[in-house]
Amino acid sequence: MKILVFEPMKKPYVKDIKDNIHAMQEIVGGSIEPIYFEPKQDAIVWCNDEFLLNGSEPNRIVGNTLVHGTFYISGNYRNEYGEWDSCSLTDEQIEK
Repeated sequence: MKILVFEPMKKPYVKDIKDNIHAMQEIVGGSIEPIYFEPKQDAIVWCNDEFLLNGSEPNRIVGNTLVHGTFYISGNYRNEYGEWDSCSLTDEQIEK
């Protein structure tokens, strides 16, 4: 899955990860929590759900939330069961 990683004080970069919970948690350093920020909901931010408690430094504002620590953006789509699911970002999404 192609994602865009945001580390504090660094330029974002593209990374390929496996599409599983362990790979997702490894990027943010713990349990993941989604932040919905796109009106079309075709992309989603994933951050550490304890970023306010674990001493992570401020990173960037996403929507109306100041996210601390490393986070990433993945694509978001409805799967065949009608549930939201993560997917690779398109090149257009990465450029945006």
